Amino acid sequence: MAKFEESIKELEKIVKTLEEGEPSLDESLKKFEKGISLIKVCQKELESAENKIKELTEDGETKPFTEDTPE
Repeated sequence: MAKFEESIKELEKIVKTLEEGEPSLDESLKKFEKGISLIKVCQKELESAENKIKELTEDGETKPFTEDTPE
């Protein structure tokens, strides 16, 4: 999952740079393009994790998380 975390950190840097408004239009477009590719990486990683979770459940259905609390 390191790829996911690295992509998120890089996306945060890109967003910060774009929000500051410092780069030129050309540089902004390059950063935007890089951001889109990073989002695709994150989506793929999340889909992979979801599929793994489905494999690990009995019926392949995801269920909402409920915290077991002793009564």
